[in-house]
Amino acid sequence: MQEQDSDSNQSVENTSAQSSPATVVPLTRRTLLEPDDAERLAALVGPVDANLKHLEKRLDVHIRNRGNEFQISGPEARVRAAEALLHQLYRETAHAQTLEPDQVHLFLQEAGVEELLNRQDRKERAEQSEEPADVQVIRTLKRSIKPRGHNQQLYVRAVRGHDISFGVGPAGTGKTYLAVACAVEALESQQVARILLVRPAVEAGEKLGFLPGDLAQKIDPYLRPLYDALYEMLGVERVNKYIERNIIEVAPLAYMRGRTLNNAFIILDESQNTTVAQMKMFLTRIGFGSTAVVTGDITQIDLPRGEHSGLVNVINVLRHTKGVSFTHFGSKDVVRHPLVQRIVDAYDAYTEPPSRSGSQNSNSNG
Repeated sequence: MQEQDSDSNQSVENTSAQSSPATVVPLTRRTLLEPDDAERLAALVGPVDANLKHLEKRLDVHIRNRGNEFQISGPEARVRAAEALLHQLYRETAHAQTLEPDQVHLFLQEAGVEELLNRQDRKERAEQSEEPADVQVIRTLKRSIKPRGHNQQLYVRAVRGHDISFGVGPAGTGKTYLAVACAVEALESQQVARILLVRPAVEAGEKLGFLPGDLAQKIDPYLRPLYDALYEMLGVERVNKYIERNIIEVAPLAYMRGRTLNNAFIILDESQNTTVAQMKMFLTRIGFGSTAVVTGDITQIDLPRGEHSGLVNVINVLRHTKGVSFTHFGSKDVVRHPLVQRIVDAYDAYTEPPSRSGSQNSNSNG
């Protein structure tokens, strides 16, 4: 009897009639939220459908509504999870006039829905053979970017599926370029409201304030790779316009202290040159609706002697933390000139012989 009542308010459509066993069949499900109360429905969807967009982003589904009738499309498990959350959140509107995105985030977090779905997705991917449909293509205004190789595919998937992602590996593996591409894609699809480019200015140190120009001009030399990628994907005029309107913000790492960054895509580049305290400070700036990507190469640390790298430290500290992903690149992932790969391999294989003075000191102390 209970099953008949639920069917009267809901209907299910399979968007493809036939599929192979290894293919996830998209599902469209309609559900009614009762009672039909315009004020409560407005509180549920949020201003400009902000709450629905938040659910769509976090659960990877598509939600449309007309009055109290909602249509949810996507993989079956995610559709059913989104439907259950909609009913749960709608019950909350009976006790509150507004429903903020922060509350939606907390409901997702407390329910553990994302972690459950991510585990299921990983299981399904393990059972499926590799198919062209699994390629993670990034689409931006000027061009589409197709990641090369297995690790770049994993990296893009991790960035899209986690709030905090790390890309660790040698120069030329596409860590920064793909992070910028994902940031531009998220901005153009209105998943985030702005992009922040952050980098430690280790070479300038405390003398940074004495350089001529405004803040952006002082650290421009350190962010040139990020700018070049942005120009390629958005065009120079649009990038400059976004910088003027603060949609794209440039900030040295030291200026991040005390801030909370909501609805932003934050890229921390050259993170091997952060201290342990700086890395902790940066990661705790992340707010609701934000995505952070941290890139670095632990073989190119420019910190003063005796100072520990925040990137090396965080790999050990957060390696088992839920919601955080690590993608490690090697020389085989280098996409620059073939000689670059051989150079990386040569440096990895080379062991510097002890200096004569060092051996003398060890003998005298021994």
